[in-house]
Amino acid sequence: MAASDWNPALYSRFEQERTRPAADLLARVPLDAAARVMDLGCGPGNSTELLAKRYPQAQLSGLDSSPQMLQAARQRLPQARFESGDIAAWSATLRFDLLFANASLQWVPDHERLLPRLLAALRAGGVLAVQVPDNRNEPTHELMRELAAQPPFAGLIDRDATRRVRIEAPERYYDLLAPLAEVDLWRTVYYHPMADAAAIVAWVSATGLRPFLERLADDRRGEFLAEYQRRVEAAYPARADGARLLRFPRLFLLARRRDGG
Repeated sequence: MAASDWNPALYSRFEQERTRPAADLLARVPLDAAARVMDLGCGPGNSTELLAKRYPQAQLSGLDSSPQMLQAARQRLPQARFESGDIAAWSATLRFDLLFANASLQWVPDHERLLPRLLAALRAGGVLAVQVPDNRNEPTHELMRELAAQPPFAGLIDRDATRRVRIEAPERYYDLLAPLAEVDLWRTVYYHPMADAAAIVAWVSATGLRPFLERLADDRRGEFLAEYQRRVEAAYPARADGARLLRFPRLFLLARRRDGG
C-alpha cells in the first residue's frame, strides 16, 4: 500500500477512543429529529453509525476523499449513501438538518469562508456540528515537526507536510458565526491510556503523521519512525501501571442557524 493511502484498519485500531468525541458532540446536538443528515469526512463510518442510530428515519449521507475509507463505510452501513469528494469543494443542492464534521475540518483550509458556507447549506434551525483536534502543540505533533526539520529528513520532508490547518481560537469562531447562528463552543482534553510508545506512534501514523511519512521512501520512513518513537518514549513516560497517557485536546462547535441566517 502506498504511504499516501488512508488505512481504515489502522485508523480503526483505536476506534473506541476516536469515536468518543463524536458521541460527545452528537449528544449536544439540539435536534430531536432530522430528515436529512450529512457526515462530512465520514472516514470508515464510525461517526456515521452514531448518526444512523440517533436519526434512524433520516436520509443519511457521508462524504470522504479516501476510496479506502469509503469502501469501509459502505460495508459498515450499506443503507447510507456515501460519496467521494473534498469538503472544501462540496456544495449542497438541498438544505440539510444536520451537517456533522468529526475530526475532518482540520484538513480543510480557510475556515473563515468554509464555516459560513456550510451554515448556508442548512435549513433554518439546522445545526452545524464540528469537532477538531486541537493538539498541534502537544508533544506528538511538536516532535514530528522537529524531526522533519533535522538531517537527514530536512531535505526530504517539505513544509507542506505540516499542512494541517491551524485551529482558530474559540472566540474567533464565535465572532464568525454568532451573527448567523446560536453558537455553543467547548474544549475537552481527553487522556487516553496507551500500552506503550509504539501504540502512540500507531495512533498518529493513521492521521497526523501521514503527511510526513508519505514524503519518504520506505528506508527513510522506517528510520523516521524509529527515531520518532524514541522521542515519543521520552515525552510520554510510563505511569504507575506502565501505561502512557496520551493527552488529546479537542475543540467542539455547534452552530444552529437562525431564521433568515
